[in-house]
Amino acid sequence: MARADEIFINMCRDILQNGYSDIGEDVRPRWDDGTPAHTVKRFGVVNRYDLSKEFPILTLRPIGIKIAINEILWIWQKKSNNIGDLNSHIWDSWADENGSIGKAYGYQLGVKHKYKEGEFDQVDRVLYDLKHNPSSRRIITNLYNHADLHEMGLYPCAYSMTFNVTGNKLNAILNQRSQDTLAANGINVCQYAALVMMFAQVSGLEPGEFVHVIADAHIYDRHIPIVEELISREAYPAPRLIINPDITDFYAFTEADFTLEGYTHGERVRGIPVAI
Repeated sequence: MARADEIFINMCRDILQNGYSDIGEDVRPRWDDGTPAHTVKRFGVVNRYDLSKEFPILTLRPIGIKIAINEILWIWQKKSNNIGDLNSHIWDSWADENGSIGKAYGYQLGVKHKYKEGEFDQVDRVLYDLKHNPSSRRIITNLYNHADLHEMGLYPCAYSMTFNVTGNKLNAILNQRSQDTLAANGINVCQYAALVMMFAQVSGLEPGEFVHVIADAHIYDRHIPIVEELISREAYPAPRLIINPDITDFYAFTEADFTLEGYTHGERVRGIPVAI
């Protein structure tokens, strides 16, 4: 069984068995029919993945690695806030008539800030520090800009990354304020793990530990039977993620530079309702 499957199964069981249900409370999210979308949740979930041992992608069901990589490059490489630059419809519900999600995600990463070394946006500052200040304990990105929240189509869910170099290994912590466990966990884990691997490769480092901190890890009421069936499935060994070793510039990566080797997985989960 892949380590990602083991972590996912244990997390879901913990949420379902020990979580807090908000049924009866006034909640913001709604289903398409207007019904309140209630959840059962756990607060402060921390999952750890050793990227030096295996790539953390679910085998219980297929995760589209190309779609996951395309989305992370849309945010971190293109620094875009327009869904027209994205090869999927993941963000359609939060975009305006022009396709913009406002001053969210990629927009925040692309804003330049002044430092003593010069002006950098948040991504370029990380890349600069990994090469020139690897012992720094200040290699952090933050998308949760309170001054711009009113102009965001969606408040950032995965909002902060902290990078830390230990020896020759690049470690990272992803902080996420909220996560729809069924719909988002599988994609979020593998795409941010891939981001750490990309940063490590272009910085002359090896991938280390990826730590995922979720403040509110929840399962929606209409997702519960889907999750129960999913975590009862057979799991398989983890595949290997092959990244084009010739890429030394983060901005040169494309989805074509990533291949999963030996990816065996269960059936696709179709028709997952999304609460807005």
